[in-house]
Amino acid sequence: MGYAISIPQFYADGEFDPDAFRARMQRIEELGFDSAWAQEQVLTMAQMPQLGAIETMTFAAAATSRIRVGCSVFVSSLHNPVHLARSLSTLDQLSRGRLDVGVGYGGKGRMLSAFGIEAEGLLTRFTEGVEVMRALWSEPSVSFEGRFWQLQGARMEPKPFQKPGPPVWFGGGHAKALRRAARLGDGFFGAGSTTTEAFAEQVRTLRTEVAAAGRDPETYPIAKRVYVVIDDDAARARALVEQNLEKLYGSPAFAPVAVAGTPSDVVAGVRSVIDAGAELVLFTPMVEDPEQAERIAAEVIPQLG
Repeated sequence: MGYAISIPQFYADGEFDPDAFRARMQRIEELGFDSAWAQEQVLTMAQMPQLGAIETMTFAAAATSRIRVGCSVFVSSLHNPVHLARSLSTLDQLSRGRLDVGVGYGGKGRMLSAFGIEAEGLLTRFTEGVEVMRALWSEPSVSFEGRFWQLQGARMEPKPFQKPGPPVWFGGGHAKALRRAARLGDGFFGAGSTTTEAFAEQVRTLRTEVAAAGRDPETYPIAKRVYVVIDDDAARARALVEQNLEKLYGSPAFAPVAVAGTPSDVVAGVRSVIDAGAELVLFTPMVEDPEQAERIAAEVIPQLG
């Protein structure tokens, strides 16, 4: 098992304190978490201001020396894959190979016009983009003829510190997305907005697809984000989760997916996620309080075995 925690990102204009962030990341590393992960929300209707993923990951990597940093997930279909490949390769070099990359198709229910993108062909744009990034990370010279991206003898140096590149985790819960993850991903990352029951079904489908793709399900890593609040007052924990998930998603509908309550409540909820198939649990506290990481490390993880 591996245990991760979210990188603090929710700061309003002028609230970010570099020294406090640096100290917080160093303490997270001291607590023994394996990795720390950002989220990507460029445009959102929600009420929680959020710093950019790559920039925050870079600051987190600079503040630490051991812990891995990642994003779950980049909606990579909205990115130019050449620029994204360059940024991530640079971050992998700067962190000395501590980068994980999550990617997702994102679907068509977004303001695509803000990114100069049409809904038609979005999935092809996504899969081509991942192929372009991996080629730029691993090949000395890249020639690619796709529907959306064309490269002739393109070179990108330096390559990522990790060879042939950082692990690429796929998100998405639809059966077709799970099939893509099985064929193309280095791992699968279950969404925080997915219930434990739905995640368990995704894991069963994914393992079948991994085997069908000629890969070993036993060595294919599976992770899940878990929204969490730990508090000695279970009712207060649940209220905080509901309040802040509504701010994050613009709807209270996602509150039931979270794990909230006393330490024993949280242990039981996370154990269910592990039993459903998660080999890496990403704790995402829904209150910006450093004490959450302390309590998770001291009162939850040791009870999970």
